[in-house]
Amino acid sequence: MNTRVRRLILPIGGIAAAGLVGATLAVPAQAARDTASDTLAASGVAAKNIVAFWLSEKAANLVNATPYDHETLVSAKHISKGGPSADSKPGTVAPTGGGTKASGASKNVNLPRTTGKVFFVGADHRPHWCTATSLQSKYHNVVATAGHCVYDTESNKATMRYWVFVPGYYQGKAPWGIYVGKTAYTHYDFDVYEDGDRDYAFVTVYNGVKAGRGGDLRNVAEWNWKQVDKKEYDKYDGFIRKAKGGKYYVVKFTDAGRLGDNVGGQGFAYNQKVGKYVYVFGYPSGSHPDGNHAFSGNTLKWSYGKTFAAKAPAVKAEELVGVKSSFTGEGSSGSAWLLTYSSSRRLGYLNGVTSGVSDTDGNDRIDTSVSPYFDGETYGVYKAAANVWSGSIA
Repeated sequence: MNTRVRRLILPIGGIAAAGLVGATLAVPAQAARDTASDTLAASGVAAKNIVAFWLSEKAANLVNATPYDHETLVSAKHISKGGPSADSKPGTVAPTGGGTKASGASKNVNLPRTTGKVFFVGADHRPHWCTATSLQSKYHNVVATAGHCVYDTESNKATMRYWVFVPGYYQGKAPWGIYVGKTAYTHYDFDVYEDGDRDYAFVTVYNGVKAGRGGDLRNVAEWNWKQVDKKEYDKYDGFIRKAKGGKYYVVKFTDAGRLGDNVGGQGFAYNQKVGKYVYVFGYPSGSHPDGNHAFSGNTLKWSYGKTFAAKAPAVKAEELVGVKSSFTGEGSSGSAWLLTYSSSRRLGYLNGVTSGVSDTDGNDRIDTSVSPYFDGETYGVYKAAANVWSGSIA
């Protein structure tokens, strides 16, 4: 990728309201040339080594990972006109899975099971995380997040290393397993030019794996240790293994099944009119510019608001959308923007991912999140990922 300074100046404005438009599944003609793909883990052996990286030493790399803060805080100002526009007919892809319809009325917002953290090693060679979410796809194996949480725009080395998705992650616990990224799909303009209008990525993941009976990755006593002979033990160099009392053991991973079968998959919406209300779900962390540390990043949070148009001329980003939100930038990159979210089913339609946050009124408090506008080209990139099989590594 070509290096580009990514200090966004976001003029914001332009509001229009409309209802959600029904599904249309025709892939835009330009999809093939708009889509770029890169391999994250080419084989089951490579994927197992990635899992071992995160689980070794009682999952120390997972537990000690820090929220990714590169390219998150952006400068912004409001404008009275301009912004994104549809490039074809609006459409949706229906969600799958999720919870059953709850009885009675509730004022609480039930958090989606589809959202979790993606972990990777950044350009500083340290483990970091962003927010991501499971999407409906043919093989129930696609994750959506911000493009800069997959492609290394800091060191210009293509993709992040050791990329995994952990839905529902909380302090060393992975209730539905760990899903290793297989292939990352993004818009060609982000892959090559780091275009701010295209800061999104869709990643196919292998079946999840579990190391033991419980979800606590730090509890090595619950891992599935398999006794092997010395010759076989040597073949597992790089995997999780231990020698004790003259005996040799390796961890036998358990196949946790497909991502979408375990947590469901959010729907997908594109070419929607700006001015609709969305829920934003993510793991914000870090402080506001004034030093107030508002979020820990430990638990999933939500905000709610009406979208509006945004621009980023500094990086030729002319088709962004914004929403009022106090989410701070560290960790919230990749947060899911869901239209018509059903709290009872915990499902809606993904219509954006947080690519940056901003203090638009200059009071040193973050008040706005921004996302690329999901149009027909976005749908084409999503469909490229949504039709690819991954398989098991266990």
